[in-house]
Amino acid sequence: MTNVGLRLATVAAVVLLASPHWAPPAFAVTPPAIDNSLLPPPAPPAPPQPTEQREVCAVPVGSQTALSATQLAGFDMPAIWRLTRGAGQRVAVIDTGIAAHRRLSNVIAGGDYVSAGEGTRDCDGHGTIVAGIIAAAPDPTDTTGFTGIAPEAALIAIRQSSNKFGPLADPSSRGFGDVATLAMAVRTAADMGASVINISSIACAETTLDDRTLGAALSYAVDVKDAVVVAAAGNVGGDGQCPRQNTATQPTVIASPAWYDDYVLTVASIDSAGAPSEFSLHGPWVDAAAPGEHVVSLDPDGDGVIDTMPTPIGTASIAGTSYAAPLVSGLAALIRARFPRLSARQVMARIETSAHHPAGGWNTAVGAGVVDPLAALSDHTVSPSPLEPQPRGPAVPADPVRDRPHGIAATSAALCVAGLIAAASVRLRRRPEDVPAD
Repeated sequence: MTNVGLRLATVAAVVLLASPHWAPPAFAVTPPAIDNSLLPPPAPPAPPQPTEQREVCAVPVGSQTALSATQLAGFDMPAIWRLTRGAGQRVAVIDTGIAAHRRLSNVIAGGDYVSAGEGTRDCDGHGTIVAGIIAAAPDPTDTTGFTGIAPEAALIAIRQSSNKFGPLADPSSRGFGDVATLAMAVRTAADMGASVINISSIACAETTLDDRTLGAALSYAVDVKDAVVVAAAGNVGGDGQCPRQNTATQPTVIASPAWYDDYVLTVASIDSAGAPSEFSLHGPWVDAAAPGEHVVSLDPDGDGVIDTMPTPIGTASIAGTSYAAPLVSGLAALIRARFPRLSARQVMARIETSAHHPAGGWNTAVGAGVVDPLAALSDHTVSPSPLEPQPRGPAVPADPVRDRPHGIAATSAALCVAGLIAAASVRLRRRPEDVPAD
């Protein structure tokens, strides 16, 4: 995060101080200054304008045999769960909603900014997959081995965006949800007592964003309500995703809410070998990384699990920074359950300092490195080993400490979910005859 030194000072001896060699660099691209007067007022969740469903809802297809859940394979879950399972924590999932599933028994209706509802419908399928990664209960009959990382945490379901709906006043528009509704949803989640807020939808732009209401909401959530905000870094390479990769020292693609680095723990994706995912957007705001490829999670249209979803050309493996972020949100819930006196900023600092730091130091691909849940939950965190293997392609150099001079934003942007199907945008389909009332 941007203010690493400040966070670490508050953690005291529980977490080791980060060495300067992995500290993040200074960049001129900055979000607008926080203006608390722009904080959305408290109000019951509702669409800001009339909407209608434009596409049939999602239904997963593909084989559910011989699946193997690998997201948690590198973590000692029995040892982690001897310490905590996340009981007493509320994790807000600001996404496309959470569908009812037998392995999600503690879901709190948080509201709907897309259509009439309470957040407990998921026409896109995305939010249910995210929710499962956080808190799906273990199932001894599930041969895949899939489980959520914090199975005793409660979930607050807030539907904030959907690719299946559009504004009634604009028949040509596809998709609904932007930084304004995201700001409202963050305020709602914070007011509902969320100790952790997961955001797997991002806005990408090549110029500037007018997301000052979102900045105010993030400041409110972290500094007033003491919530940990975890966000996906964003994806590159698909329709509706970020337009290009940031390859130079100065980023050319802005990602929100990620660039509000003082308030958001931004998560990149790695593959099963520990290397940065090719689709994961780089940036000076990246704080840590977690597995985000070959994802297994809950079926949003059934009672089992899935590892594939439809694409325009068939089916492919579920992947994306969307699915790396909830793993870290679940970790944050575990930390808050085990160490209830830690503040939100202390929790974020603990996750970063206990990560497996890249051998070359902090970089824009994985930030401080791959998260280590057991180290983050230990009474005395130890300095982890460097990230292995080394990232594919040219090494990303380490840089000196970042600062945050404030900039000015100009335009608004719509949101896209940060989930990929084999590095393509999520395009889920449901048979026309199966469209539920929504």
